[in-house]
Amino acid sequence: MTEKTVIIIPARYASSRFEGKPLALLTGATGVARSLIQRSWDTACEVPGVDDIFVATDNDRIAQAVRDFGGQVIMTSDTCRNGTERVAEALQGLAAPADIVVNLQGDAPLTPPWFITGLIEEMKRDREVQMATPVLQCDGHTLNMFIEDRRNGQVGGTTAVFDRNWDALYFSKEVLPFTDKPYAADAGTPVYHHVGAYAYRPKTLGQYVSWPEGALERLEGLEQLRFLEQAAKVRCVLVEGKGRVFWELNNPVDVARIEGVLKQNGWP
Repeated sequence: MTEKTVIIIPARYASSRFEGKPLALLTGATGVARSLIQRSWDTACEVPGVDDIFVATDNDRIAQAVRDFGGQVIMTSDTCRNGTERVAEALQGLAAPADIVVNLQGDAPLTPPWFITGLIEEMKRDREVQMATPVLQCDGHTLNMFIEDRRNGQVGGTTAVFDRNWDALYFSKEVLPFTDKPYAADAGTPVYHHVGAYAYRPKTLGQYVSWPEGALERLEGLEQLRFLEQAAKVRCVLVEGKGRVFWELNNPVDVARIEGVLKQNGWP
């Protein structure tokens, strides 16, 4: 049986850290500037085996920008509190039902396509999986950066802890599990970095919006914890960075960082 897979990219205009972020222009190696939302769309187009791609937004300017480069838009309300809620609402606007729904963050244009492929393959391999998300094993260099950020009162990334079946036990902005062992820069560690992309079964995604925001979700500011608080299994899928840099665009300073990666790799 062929399972229909769609990618939905949630995008909102309002942001306390970077208003209008999806429309921020990023210049690549050819000197051509493309908006963040267009570059996120281009990333989605690199994922093989996807039947459809949509941008879900509540903003007319973003919607028009997407239509201008030939993308498909689903309009959503302005009451969505996070990307998962926006994707869940957009799912209701699909003309035909989907079997697997992928949430590709609209601020992560450097996400390697094989991260998304890994999620889709895991959902197809194990039909009991309700939701899947990628994790990367931290090397010593990355772990030391996470620990140093926490010492300085900053959040360097989200970590994931999972059981022997790779089903998530917890996600946190703290560095978990605790370890005080020193690691060489290129050594493997017991800490895994969570990458913010998701694949869902439509039924579970639809349930998400009916569940109340959980205490842990509020404390950590992590939308995926709502699934765990409702005893819905989240499968962690191990992926490899393969030397790929994948900055997210969270603040205006990240524009230059992402442009640097685009130019360094010769990407238009």
